[in-house]
Amino acid sequence: MSLEVALTHALPDLALDISFEVPRGVTVLFGRSGAGKTTVVNAVAGLLRPDRGRVALDGRVLFDTQAGIWVPPHRRRLGYIFQEARLFPHMTVRQNLAFGRWFAPRGPGAEDPAHVVDLLGIGHLLDRRPALLSGGEKQRVAIGRALLARPEMILADEPLAALDEARKGEILTYLERVRDEVAVPILYVTHSVAEVARLASSVVVLQEGRTIRQGPATEVLADPAVMPTGVRAVGALIEAEVVRQLPDGLTELVAGGLPLFVPRIAPAAGAQVRLRIAAHDVILSRARPEGLSALNILPGRVAAIRAGEGPGMMVTLDTDAGALLARITRRSAQALGLDVGAACHAVLKSVAIAPEDVGGRPLGGP
Repeated sequence: MSLEVALTHALPDLALDISFEVPRGVTVLFGRSGAGKTTVVNAVAGLLRPDRGRVALDGRVLFDTQAGIWVPPHRRRLGYIFQEARLFPHMTVRQNLAFGRWFAPRGPGAEDPAHVVDLLGIGHLLDRRPALLSGGEKQRVAIGRALLARPEMILADEPLAALDEARKGEILTYLERVRDEVAVPILYVTHSVAEVARLASSVVVLQEGRTIRQGPATEVLADPAVMPTGVRAVGALIEAEVVRQLPDGLTELVAGGLPLFVPRIAPAAGAQVRLRIAAHDVILSRARPEGLSALNILPGRVAAIRAGEGPGMMVTLDTDAGALLARITRRSAQALGLDVGAACHAVLKSVAIAPEDVGGRPLGGP
């Protein structure tokens, strides 16, 4: 199932001119506040009628100014998860979930309510009203209500923005489960690199109302030219397998046959994970270093060197674990004699990889 979007719309402080087409999976609309992300999602949902454009979901046209097509919001078969859960305060969790199911088309293919409740871990909340729920619990119920409406796509507009860091990590885990266990594509809005790294199959980068890049998450996160949150957000996504939990608080992973050690993560041995390694956390050494406290040393060869506007350079290193990025100074690159093809070692402290940068690997890869 693909989503095609082409929109032109004049806002008081923004001229929107967006065009993209994305495949099934989790597509993240990524950009700074004011880039037009929420406007795009509202146009897809039918909450905003753009001046011109076309929106089609798997070939079904929802909006087309040239053809005179406008499908009203309640007929678009889309589930919307807002920044605030927007649950009905006078209803219990069970009744809020049932309200979502009331909109689902009849017939085979509907989500089993018991499965959704189990998937989101909300079984113990069914008889409570929203006033007695935490922010994270409310969002999990909102996700469940959207799923039970049997949508053709879920729209999520910064659903973690109102939560603290602990609750964000909790909801990200549930969103990963939804991504992997429920056959429904998701269009997800965020300006958080961690959320992109954890969830995205593909990324559309918006800047001042324009589409400036789209593609697989692995490629977009590695491109400093389009990262809206700055060069310090640039990093690589590595796929790995959990080997074992160690008694000293670390988890051992293996990526392309190379060992990696990270602070303890929840997945058990055998689980497939994807971790983000920020370019500014990687140190390069021509020879294999010894006598260091860093536990992760990955040999490879320089694949590319990109000079920045200032004193920095971005070095891409091909390793058996995957491509890594290192942000170093021009002076360091000259001192090391770096050139494309040069043998090199990437050095990474275990504690540099934050728990929120490690998540379940999307089915079908990045």
